[in-house]
Amino acid sequence: MAKKLYVGNLSYNTTEDGLRNLFSGFGSVASAKIIFDRETGNSKGFGFIEMSTDEEASAAIAGTNGREFDGRQLRVNEAMDKPRRERSSGGGYGNNW
Repeated sequence: MAKKLYVGNLSYNTTEDGLRNLFSGFGSVASAKIIFDRETGNSKGFGFIEMSTDEEASAAIAGTNGREFDGRQLRVNEAMDKPRRERSSGGGYGNNW
């Protein structure tokens, strides 16, 4: 079963292909996803990698956590499986107006 990893402190110039290439040195990458801000389209500086096996995920964490990539020191660990929360469509001040 694939294991999802959190990859933080990414350079805003890092691409999903670049991330996939980095992690493919540790095994089979099932997916690579950088998270982008919906409003600006800019990278939020983090993403997720799915490795095909637990062993590959462990090797990827050991080999990339703290490593410099695109000028930034990566933070890599196992992603927590928490459900995404619903976003409100309001302006942030509630709907009391």
